[in-house]
Amino acid sequence: MPAFAGMSGGVMLSRLLICSLLVLGVPALAQAPQTPPPPPAGGPPASDAMRNLVGTWELSNPDRDRKCQLTFRLDPAPPGRAVQLAQTCAAAFPDLRAIAAWQMGSDDALKLVDSKGTVLSELTEVEAGMYETTPSHTHYFLQTLAAINKERITDDLFGEWQFTRGTTRVICQMTFENTARDTDSFALTVKPGCDQIITRFAPVAWRLDRGQLIMLAANGQSWRFEENEEAVWSRVPAMRPPMVMNRPPPAQ
Repeated sequence: MPAFAGMSGGVMLSRLLICSLLVLGVPALAQAPQTPPPPPAGGPPASDAMRNLVGTWELSNPDRDRKCQLTFRLDPAPPGRAVQLAQTCAAAFPDLRAIAAWQMGSDDALKLVDSKGTVLSELTEVEAGMYETTPSHTHYFLQTLAAINKERITDDLFGEWQFTRGTTRVICQMTFENTARDTDSFALTVKPGCDQIITRFAPVAWRLDRGQLIMLAANGQSWRFEENEEAVWSRVPAMRPPMVMNRPPPAQ
């Protein structure tokens, strides 16, 4: 006897519909839900405004009796991108000492944020190479070194330099030569009697890069220094104790 014999027309139709739905639904049920791919590392691509910010800038109050330098990079640093504050920033701007990263919105406003993403200061570009805080934040200016006529050139660094570790004791002296070591850097001479921290690094050359001084070793390693005040450079990232480079006092 056929399987459907004796069934009423309604029951038979119902079972046929169920079978059809099961057959048609198998492919859909077999397909796993599609998970959207994760966003690319580092967030969305950097805009032109973000790229123009890369480098060392000076942050100051309107009278410029308080100032320090910030170095902006494109490297991811949650919750934004990396920013390096000079050692003098914490004392000069206590309200900004918690800065952990920077962000830039669709309106190209620069936001300095803490590790939780809280905006500590927001600045907008008022002219090329200069930002100013929005009215809702403490009044500060951010300028490129070139905009404040402080952009260093290699001629400013030729000659004698000495190194200390946060005290008056000199741990090394060296000469920044005005002769080229290669197409990108100048020769450097380390004088006898230097501390092991420098002799192990064994610098052989130097150059300027976006307002920072780069010391280069023969093995390709490098140290970076930024100018905190006139002719006083500190290694970045900051060290404990710090490493400071300045001009030796004039010979008596």
